[in-house]
Amino acid sequence: MLKRYFTILMMLTASIVELKAQDPQFTQFYANPLYLNPAFAGSARCARFILNYRNQWPAIPGNFVTYSASWDQHFDGINGGVGVLATNDVAGEGTLITTNFSGVYSYHLPVNRYFSMKAGFQATLGNRRLDWSKLTFGDQIDSRYGFIYETQQQRPPNLSKTFVDFSAGILGYSDRFFFGFAAHHLTQPDQSFLIAGSRLPMKLTGHVGAVIPLGRKSRYSEPARLSPNILYQRQQDFQQLNVGMYFQKSPFVAGLWYRNRDAAIALVGIQQGLFKLGYSYDITISPLTNQTAGAHEISFAMQLECKPKKKRFRTINCPSF
Repeated sequence: MLKRYFTILMMLTASIVELKAQDPQFTQFYANPLYLNPAFAGSARCARFILNYRNQWPAIPGNFVTYSASWDQHFDGINGGVGVLATNDVAGEGTLITTNFSGVYSYHLPVNRYFSMKAGFQATLGNRRLDWSKLTFGDQIDSRYGFIYETQQQRPPNLSKTFVDFSAGILGYSDRFFFGFAAHHLTQPDQSFLIAGSRLPMKLTGHVGAVIPLGRKSRYSEPARLSPNILYQRQQDFQQLNVGMYFQKSPFVAGLWYRNRDAAIALVGIQQGLFKLGYSYDITISPLTNQTAGAHEISFAMQLECKPKKKRFRTINCPSF
């Protein structure tokens, strides 16, 4: 019954206010680099395969589950990186599903021997679809027995919307610091099922960080290091500020983050050889507290080896979680 009443509340809310779509977010944003900024395509030089999973607010009926998969690699022949990205966002236990497929290219510019820049461009084919069979309405309710009637609501003729979207970003980095800026949904595509005008607002992202070695590199091992980072995002009236720190002592990584008076984030990961595995948990500190059960996120990456570079190329020295 709780799930049904929650669905009714959401439908009533949708009927009296104007709703704006918002992108799914990943806590481990550097573990999903193409999703964060298209300029990251090819930044690791060799082929890289990444999988991401996020389950947000699992204790609330109709939680958000998001999947992501990507591949990217640098090619000397085109002086840049190429990548593909697929995301699938499931809301309301499959009531609303958004699927995106993107192609990404980033141009690599070695400014000097210490500093490089990349400019990325992304084209996306997206689709949103609504499962009418999972909706419930007020006219189905009996005062004593609950949902027992057939609804008289008419099924809309079109419950799927396909659209084209474009994004761009830049990235600058040296061995000790990095920064980037990305603008997603440059054309603000219309995602409405019924009446034109429900556009996806542009999302602006800025991120900056540094790498601080805690000791000297030896012949046999890398020193431990700290990496302070800041991420800021804005989409329509929604703003997000993440401030945090990574600590890495190979092969282990740990991180702590604070986000918008909303959540504290703990992260642990391991990176060994070609493989990387990370887990993070968003601890809700807003008035929702334990009602949401936070958010769980898992990332997996495989970084392949490739032939020695023919041209001078600096890989980005930033966290990978």
